[in-house]
Amino acid sequence: MKTLRFLLQKEFIQIRRNAFLPKLIFVFPVMIMCVMPWVMSMEVKNIKVEVVDRSHNTASMQLIHRIQASDYFIFCGEKEDYKAALNDIDKGKADAVVVIDKKNILIAANAVNGTKGSIGSAYLSQIITASVPMDAEGGILAQERMIDNAPKILNLYNPHQNYKVYMIPALLAIVIMLMCGFLPALNIVGEKEAGTIEQINVTPVSKVTFILAKLIPYWIIALFIVTVCLLLSWGIYGITCKGNLWLVYLLAMLLSLFFSSFGLIISNYSDTMQQAIFVMWFFVVVLMLLSGLFTPTRSMPEWAYATTYVNPMHYFIDAIRTVFIRGGGLAGIYRQILALSVISLFMSIWAVLSYKKNN
Repeated sequence: MKTLRFLLQKEFIQIRRNAFLPKLIFVFPVMIMCVMPWVMSMEVKNIKVEVVDRSHNTASMQLIHRIQASDYFIFCGEKEDYKAALNDIDKGKADAVVVIDKKNILIAANAVNGTKGSIGSAYLSQIITASVPMDAEGGILAQERMIDNAPKILNLYNPHQNYKVYMIPALLAIVIMLMCGFLPALNIVGEKEAGTIEQINVTPVSKVTFILAKLIPYWIIALFIVTVCLLLSWGIYGITCKGNLWLVYLLAMLLSLFFSSFGLIISNYSDTMQQAIFVMWFFVVVLMLLSGLFTPTRSMPEWAYATTYVNPMHYFIDAIRTVFIRGGGLAGIYRQILALSVISLFMSIWAVLSYKKNN
């Protein structure tokens, strides 16, 4: 224990004496939490819409008013004919055109941006379905027969559909992954380049003690990051965790154990910092994109979905959203905790075994 204490003291002195790392550890989570929730959103807004009204009745006017009142659209006015509206799409002046005929309604969307085109068309279809019911033959019903029979949706969690609520747990995972992954990846290889690793290799310090001294500082950094992110979430956005905070900290500790161990493994096998950075970046991107952070994992092909069984980010994202958004307890995430524990323990053992100590 005495040896471990001195090694920990050495690690914290090295971090403190670095002119850049202490600032990065504090500024990075602050910037991520203050900026990213505003810009990272899968919601599509400010869709420029033009309307070609060929019916000029009460139903078409009501539909136009609903499009104008929607927060998702920018109403760019009415056009005399479809060709003129389509020309505006070609010039980038409009993203979608709604053509209202006496019996049918046509939606033409710019598909160059596939996400904006498809989601914008879906928004317009919902408005049309809710405000202009169709008869059995696909024609528009008369105004006196219009009844809004659109189904009512009750959101039990995040009732206002605030996308920041979904993004904050994801951003928490990204910050832990980057801070607790890249910093350990540059640790041992940095000592190799500086030549200080040879001083450790000739001491009687065991490999377990040495690796543990490398891991513990990043667990403390992970606790600091989680605390800062939760405080910023509450202070700036008024968003708090619906479940128990100790579960959030437990999940964060397990994820930081994995990435800090993984970073040390890469550092053990790397000869230069450049090599360690590129190898770590490769695995970070793969783990993040296949975790379900941005897209549902069930939408993946079967061979890609099979990778989620060994992806700790997948278990963390699933568990943290259950706790943070839904207020789930230990019974709802024990499988994810068990999987994270097994994977993290395996990686920590690998980190010890991969360190080559010559004494």
